[in-house]
Amino acid sequence: MSNSAQTSASKRIEALLDENSFVEVGGFISARATDFNMTEQETPADGVVTGYGTIDGNLVYVYSQDAAVLGGSVGEMHAKKISNIYAMAMKMGAPVVGLVDCAGLRLQEATDALNGFGEMYLSQTMASGVIPQITAVFGTCGGGMAVSAAITDFTFMEEKKAKLFVNSPNALDGNYTAKCDTASAAFQSEKAGLVDYVGDEASIMEQIRTLITILPANNEDDMSYDECQDDLNRVCADLEGCAGDTALALTMISDDNFFMEFKKAFAPEMVTGFIRLNGTTVGCVANRTEAYEDGEKAASYDAVLTTKGCEKAAGFIAFCDAFNIPVLTLVNVKGYKADLCSEKTIAKAAGRLTYAYANATVPKVTVVAGQAYGTAGLSMGSKSLGTDIVYAWPNASVGMMDANAAAKIMYAKEIERADNAAALIAEKAAEYSKKQSSALAAAKRGYVDDIIEAADTRKRVIAAFEMLFTKREDRPAKKHGTV
Repeated sequence: MSNSAQTSASKRIEALLDENSFVEVGGFISARATDFNMTEQETPADGVVTGYGTIDGNLVYVYSQDAAVLGGSVGEMHAKKISNIYAMAMKMGAPVVGLVDCAGLRLQEATDALNGFGEMYLSQTMASGVIPQITAVFGTCGGGMAVSAAITDFTFMEEKKAKLFVNSPNALDGNYTAKCDTASAAFQSEKAGLVDYVGDEASIMEQIRTLITILPANNEDDMSYDECQDDLNRVCADLEGCAGDTALALTMISDDNFFMEFKKAFAPEMVTGFIRLNGTTVGCVANRTEAYEDGEKAASYDAVLTTKGCEKAAGFIAFCDAFNIPVLTLVNVKGYKADLCSEKTIAKAAGRLTYAYANATVPKVTVVAGQAYGTAGLSMGSKSLGTDIVYAWPNASVGMMDANAAAKIMYAKEIERADNAAALIAEKAAEYSKKQSSALAAAKRGYVDDIIEAADTRKRVIAAFEMLFTKREDRPAKKHGTV
C-alpha cells in the first residue's frame, strides 16, 4: 500500500473487502503544515488510508483512519482525502464505508483542519440520500468525528475499546467515566440511539458486508435483488403466536428466515430492520410487546408509541424512502406512553413518524397483527396516511380505543344505574367491538383491504409488493418538508 504502513487501518480494510480487491488512492499524500515543527513529523498517508474495492463483487469506497499517525487526528490533507473519496463515490454511485479510529481535530493545523472538516461535512451532506454511508468505530470517535458519524446512515461500534462522544464523559459536570461512561458502546446504542450495532471487530465487518449486499448501491440503483430459493407460498403456521415479538414474526416470513435488525438495544418496543421477500430487500417497522431469547420470554413492553421509538422508526422510514426500499409495517399499538417525561417530546416525535409514513412514496404494506387504536394506530402506516395495502389478522382490532373502555365512557350513566354493571359493560363492549373496533368493521369501511390468516402473511405480502413494484407517486412541488 504505497506510503501506508501495514497498520490496523490497512488490515481493517483487508478484513472488510474481498481478497486482493482494494486499490489505494492518495497513498503518498502527507501533511503539508509547517507550524509547530510539523515538518519534522512523519505523517504517512496523513493518517488515513483511502481507496476502493469490492464486497461480494459490489463496488465500495472506504477510508480507514490510522491511529499510529498523530493519533489518527484529522488534519487538512486527511480531511481532503476523505472528501475526495466521497466525490468519487458520488460519481460512481457506490457506498462509502468509514473505519474510524481518530483522536479528533489536529491542533497543529487549526483553521486548515477545521476547514477540511467542514468540507468533509459538506461531502457527507451532499451524499445523504444518494449513496449509503456507513461508519464503524473501532477506537476513538470524538468531537467532530462523532458529528460525522451521526450524518451517516448506519453506525457500528466495537463493544470494548471504541469510544464515541462529542464531549468526553469527564468533561460533563457531575460526571466521570466510572460513574457513567457516555462514550461507551453500551451508552451510545442503548441510551443515545446513535449506534445501530455493537459487537467485536470480526462481527462488525461481517455485518457491514451483509448490509452492503442487501442495500441498493445508490438512490437510482435497482440491482439490489437476489434470486429467491425459498417457497413464495410458504405457510408460516405459528406466526400468530409471534404477534408480541414481531422480530420473530419478520424472521419467519422472510426468505430463508433472514432478518437484519438495527438499533435493537434502543427503544426495543419498536423494531426496525431489513428482510428479503422474493429476493427483494424490504424495510420493516413493527411494534413489539414481548422479546424472546432461546424460547424464553426475556422482556415485556407496553403496546404504546414512545418518543425514542417514534424517532427510531421515522429515521429508518426516511432512509428506505430515499433509496426506494419498500416498507412493511406490523402494527400492535393502543396509544402513547403516558408520563411527564414523555409528554415533553412525544407529540413532536409522533408527528415525525406520521410525516415519515405520509411523505414516503415507496411501496407500503401494513399488517395489523394486534391492536391499532386511536391516532397512534393511524401513525403506524395506516390507510389514511397513504399506505397502499393494509391487511389485518382475523383477531385484530382497529378503532378508536379498547371496546371495554369505550363502553364505560359511552354508557357511564346506564352502568351507574345497572344492577349488574359487569354484564352490561360486557354486552355494550361486544356491540361496540362488532360495530366499531373489529377488523371486519374496518374492512367494511375500506380502512383494511383484506382480512388474512396469519399463516398466509408471507405469500400475501409478497404478492402485494410484486403488484406495487412499478408504483409511481408524486408529491406537491416544494423544496422539502419542515417536520
